[in-house]
Amino acid sequence: TPTLTPTPTVTPSPTPTPQPTVSPAEIAFQRRVFLEIWTTVDENYLYPDFNGLDWEVIQEEYTRRIEAGMTREAFYWAMDEMIYRLGDEHSVFFSPEQARSEDESYAGAFDYVGIGVLTAGVPERQRVTILLVFPGSPAEQAGLQAHDSILSVDGLPILDENGDRRENLRGPEGTSMTLVVQSPSGQPRQVEITRRRINSELPVPYQVFTSPSGQRIGYIFLVTLNDETVPRKFRQALQEMHAGGRLDGLILDNRQNEGGASNVFEDILSYFENGTLGYFVSRGEREPVRVRGLNIGNSQNIPLVVLIGPGTASFGEIFSGILKDTRRAHLIGQTTDGNVEILYIYPFSDGSRAWIAHDTFQPLNHPEDNWEESGIIPDQTVLSNWDEITLETDPVIQAALEHFDQP
Repeated sequence: TPTLTPTPTVTPSPTPTPQPTVSPAEIAFQRRVFLEIWTTVDENYLYPDFNGLDWEVIQEEYTRRIEAGMTREAFYWAMDEMIYRLGDEHSVFFSPEQARSEDESYAGAFDYVGIGVLTAGVPERQRVTILLVFPGSPAEQAGLQAHDSILSVDGLPILDENGDRRENLRGPEGTSMTLVVQSPSGQPRQVEITRRRINSELPVPYQVFTSPSGQRIGYIFLVTLNDETVPRKFRQALQEMHAGGRLDGLILDNRQNEGGASNVFEDILSYFENGTLGYFVSRGEREPVRVRGLNIGNSQNIPLVVLIGPGTASFGEIFSGILKDTRRAHLIGQTTDGNVEILYIYPFSDGSRAWIAHDTFQPLNHPEDNWEESGIIPDQTVLSNWDEITLETDPVIQAALEHFDQP
């Protein structure tokens, strides 16, 4: 299955100390699963030079570590480390437990105990910023909103000394905590909140703006393409905005869209495009990317602006780049980082899986462009930081509204 995923952990956790008392059966289990993983990368990885790694030496190294004895937990840490060492900042390994959690997220089923927010880290300002608030959640009831930042939980910074997010928003159901929260242009404040089970689908926020000249402009915020419920909600958003009157333009906000699965990407792209749009290119194959257009309201013809930035990755980048390459949309924001490898999901016999870079994308009209190197370059550069603006004060959205008013 071709798919894309957010960037893997920057620094994998170190492998715990090997345990010499590991049973022969456990060593045989690890040896078998390791060989499945190593062979999968050997036969399918996009880059035949393995980004400078000697893949045969890697096999020897990890075989020695397995034979020396390590716990099951240590083994999965080691497999995570091995895939990370490929260095493409995209391929990633999931233990069986992580794979089950991923399946739940893809199905749109969030079931955990917490406060009901989706966040992104802002290590340069030692905070996480809220991207989405789940309807009916403790966060919504406490008045938290998108663009607010969480600085600390019960006196402990939300990010550790490495800039990684602590998991202290989650905990036992019914337990309370004190957050320090800061809204854009506001002062830090304390918020008391009680954890509760969150069992909800991921929302797709939308609203209608009025441009300076009075045009009716729709806005949809896409935070992921890794949720099979997103195309349905996206379509509902289009239909509901059109129900209030014909839209004169549409803004698609991809600034926090880290990608997802190919079928979700193609479903949403089909609302705006039709036909062959480019090619997935692997070691020796070139496969066309085609969609069959669907007109929702006037989606196939509506003037379109797409917002991009450093948080746009994977299929979020390819989606935005295609709309620019075909001149279907005007792109505003900042250049993306360039992370457009297409991953294939490879399941293993123990229930673990790896997402391995298998293809890259070649644009239809500018096949010489290498988006992995250049990123997606906007037509109009406008800077903003998510945690420092609101929808009403966002200079990127303001630039988009002004763009629609141009003759």
